[in-house]
Amino acid sequence: MAEATRRAVPVPAEHRGSAPDPAPQSPAGLEERGSAPDPAPQTPAGLKDRGSAPGPAPQTPAGLEERGSAPGPAPQTPAGLKSALWALPPVVVLGLVFLYPLVLVVQQSLSPENGGGAFDAYASVFASQSFREALGTTVWLAVGATAGCLVLGFVLALIIAFVPFPGARAVAKFIDVFLSFPSFLITLALLFVYGTVGMANGLVTDLTGAAEGPFHFLATPWGVLLAEITYFTPFVMRPLLAAFSQLDTAQLEVAAGLGARPARIVRQVILPEALPALAAGGSLVLVMCLNEFGIVLFTGAKDVTTLPMLIYGKAILESDYAAACVVAVVNIAISVGLFGLYRVVGKRAGA
Repeated sequence: MAEATRRAVPVPAEHRGSAPDPAPQSPAGLEERGSAPDPAPQTPAGLKDRGSAPGPAPQTPAGLEERGSAPGPAPQTPAGLKSALWALPPVVVLGLVFLYPLVLVVQQSLSPENGGGAFDAYASVFASQSFREALGTTVWLAVGATAGCLVLGFVLALIIAFVPFPGARAVAKFIDVFLSFPSFLITLALLFVYGTVGMANGLVTDLTGAAEGPFHFLATPWGVLLAEITYFTPFVMRPLLAAFSQLDTAQLEVAAGLGARPARIVRQVILPEALPALAAGGSLVLVMCLNEFGIVLFTGAKDVTTLPMLIYGKAILESDYAAACVVAVVNIAISVGLFGLYRVVGKRAGA
């Protein structure tokens, strides 16, 4: 009993000296930390103890890089929309300058000023003899000029590419310059040479004393055909020269070494390589001959009426705008169809 009383009575402060009261005991299983502050709460299992460091920053979504305090990216414009915006101004200009007049031509052909049905003007023009003759003349001149250009252009391109002579490179360069000449300039040159008062007729009259010279073919369809062949032949030669420059000369040397004659080399080695270029150049010449106006006008061939000349006569001389628009629509349809053919052939030829 006395022993229990002594245990319950607290010890006076003077007996303990100046030592502070002992710190309360930590729960069982924890080490005594003295005067250290209470331990920080434990992090959940599986996470490392970070001490007093701040918590981790929130994770960005998978696949995105951390950008810190940088502002977010600007919204991207779709590639298709950007291309459409860039293409819009030239499309608008082309529509106003080229497509709108064509729409007016088609509209005028369907709504004649003197009234009537929408296709009355077409029926009247198609039934006229002048339209059928102009269409036939246009087609045969275009086909004949194209055939002549193909033959003459192929022969001249062969000579320039495979027959060495001084000035061959200068001639090839001149062909590129010749393509920029206007068509009426070539016609004027032919008139100076073969016209009624040209140099050839003047020379004959001076030598023979005749009243007039023998050359009067420029005012005929054959004169128009000659002028078109003269002007459009370089348009065939240019792709042919490009094709010949890509031809492997080793094939020609092997063929010549095996005893092949030049004609056989041209037929079996060169011509197959030149066919795509011939097709592309011939298609282009055919389209251009169908729409040629200046050559026919400047030759003075009054009996030669093509579709462009018929349009000129209906619109300017007769003031029949509905009929002129009908002929123009037909000419446009033929030209667009042949141009589509030219593009197909040109892609296959690599032009």
